[in-house]
Amino acid sequence: MADKPQDPNLKTPDIDTSTGSAADVEAVMRKYDRESNTRVWTGTPKIIVGAILAAFSLYCIYVTLFANFLEQVRMTSFMGLVIVMGFLTYPAKKGHVKPNSLPWYDIVLMVLGAGAFLFYTFNAHAILNMSLKEKLTNPLYTAVAVVGILVLAELCRRSVGLPILCVAIFFIGYTFLNGKTVPRTAYEMFYGDNGILGTPVSVCSKYIVVFIVFGAFLEKTGVSSFFINLANSLTGRFAGGPAKVAVISSALCGMVSGSSVGNTVTTGSVTIPMMKRTGYRSEFAGAVEAAASTGGQIMPPIMGAAAFLMADYLGVPYSNIIVRAIVPAVLYFLGIFIAVHLEAKKLGLKGIDKSMLPRFGSLLKDTYLLLPLIVLIYLVCSNTRTMQFSAAVAIVTAIVVGFVNNLTGYYKRAAAANQSGAAGEIPSAFTPRTIFEALESGGRSCVTVAVACGIAGVICGCITVTGLANKLISTIVGVSGSSLLLGLFLTMICCIVLGMGVPTTATYCIMASTCAPILIQMGVPAIAAHFFVFYYGIVADITPPVALAAYAGAAIAKGKPMQTGVTATRLAIGAFIIPFVFAASPALLFIDTVWYEVVLITLTATLGMVGVAAGLSGYLLVNMNLLERLLMIGGGLALIVPGTLTDFIGLGVIALGIVLQVLRKRAGAV
Repeated sequence: MADKPQDPNLKTPDIDTSTGSAADVEAVMRKYDRESNTRVWTGTPKIIVGAILAAFSLYCIYVTLFANFLEQVRMTSFMGLVIVMGFLTYPAKKGHVKPNSLPWYDIVLMVLGAGAFLFYTFNAHAILNMSLKEKLTNPLYTAVAVVGILVLAELCRRSVGLPILCVAIFFIGYTFLNGKTVPRTAYEMFYGDNGILGTPVSVCSKYIVVFIVFGAFLEKTGVSSFFINLANSLTGRFAGGPAKVAVISSALCGMVSGSSVGNTVTTGSVTIPMMKRTGYRSEFAGAVEAAASTGGQIMPPIMGAAAFLMADYLGVPYSNIIVRAIVPAVLYFLGIFIAVHLEAKKLGLKGIDKSMLPRFGSLLKDTYLLLPLIVLIYLVCSNTRTMQFSAAVAIVTAIVVGFVNNLTGYYKRAAAANQSGAAGEIPSAFTPRTIFEALESGGRSCVTVAVACGIAGVICGCITVTGLANKLISTIVGVSGSSLLLGLFLTMICCIVLGMGVPTTATYCIMASTCAPILIQMGVPAIAAHFFVFYYGIVADITPPVALAAYAGAAIAKGKPMQTGVTATRLAIGAFIIPFVFAASPALLFIDTVWYEVVLITLTATLGMVGVAAGLSGYLLVNMNLLERLLMIGGGLALIVPGTLTDFIGLGVIALGIVLQVLRKRAGAV
């Protein structure tokens, strides 16, 4: 990217304004994020591998829209192709990879793994008609199952990482200890409906993959740059403007990507340098972007892949999930927005010079970029078409918008804005090659999600066949007694621990099988229980010691990874509090309520977020002392907890804290 002029008002002598290069970010992500550690293909091999990935995307779109295969045929063929793409994409170990190199042992593993799943594909009818005894006593079927599971586990180690694999090994070991033999376990995990071919892979192959491809096409239209420009025009000129731009743009871009790390790198490459030039510390700048980007997975309409699984688990339309996610998502981002505003006031930071910002009026001509999202939201929420059909129509709409960009000169206007530092990287003109690249990118992005879903299916299968879920329910319900708060707290700890280093999709699958039933048995509505475990699976991306989104932000900001993660956790405190609110008062999710109850809970929760954010930042009107911080945090928590009594207590305590702040400001405190 070319050097960009800087606003002289943004320079702060005592602040390090340097940022990490693309190479720095890539090095950090290769170290901590398995998904970023890929093979290097050049020349003709690159074209061939790209064609395979693009063909996979087209195949998935075709199958989800038109094919009438057996479920087992559809899922096994899907996983067989994922094995092929996975070994073409991910090497055996981290570090430098020799270009155009595919070792013989990777070829063997790829053939064996894909062959195992495709064996099921071409023999599905015969396998389904065989008796259980025939399957368990036939060594060929047992060998195929064992090979398929082991190769999938190896691909998981390469593309997803060890944490989820360790969890799977633990549960498989627990299955053996409960008297299950190798043939029986292999049968349950490979051929059964509660193993690899369970709900996670079914939903991934049917819905998630098409939405991932849609996200790849949408990014090619330049909509991310439009969102950044829009956020700049709305908030860039205010105190600490770049940090507010980061919050808004990450919320908007999160609707497209649904990936914490991807969102951090995309918007952070623009917003983090702007924040540092304004005067924010490196760790704070990286943390703001990481916390906001993580919230992208809870921002409708395209939430994380786990949201599609939630709809399937609960048996409700995806539009139902979208609607219920709106208020909690708004509260989450509002909490971060308030925190960065108070930090800016505390440090005396100013915004970006107005002359350097895009004008809101000039952006109106580019609002047609939102058409694919509008089409998708309408089709999904109207329930007139299936989710996969809606995504396919949205993909076609994105392609049309891309070609319209060529005619309207959007890319030239966006590139001009980029020269002033107001936008992100601008894609080149939309061509047939762009379509190929989008299909290729979508196919590559599907690998890790599909592998994580497959291993999550194994874990869920082990939990099911051993009855572990019922034992866990009995234990936690027994420990919690009649205390819902204690039950929620224990569930939160389980989700965060299991979610560290594990993809959100897999974490949600595990928690939906184990912890969600606990909350349901304790009286929490099913939707609220699933949202609860969904939220805590997500915040693992910014919760130390394994916080991939925070590490990505730290790499761009040249900050300390662990300190960035701790700061991101503080900024995203709403994600740790809001689930307790809708679990105790499901009205926040529009469950069994009327509109004025939702308004009241939203208002009190918003005031509570202000109090907690102020207390944690240590500033409201002037710097707070310990008493004032405790009053603001305590009053904020009381307001967030639903109930008339707690609301009055919270208002009184926060009012006292504000009065003390006013008196100290009049006395000349700073």
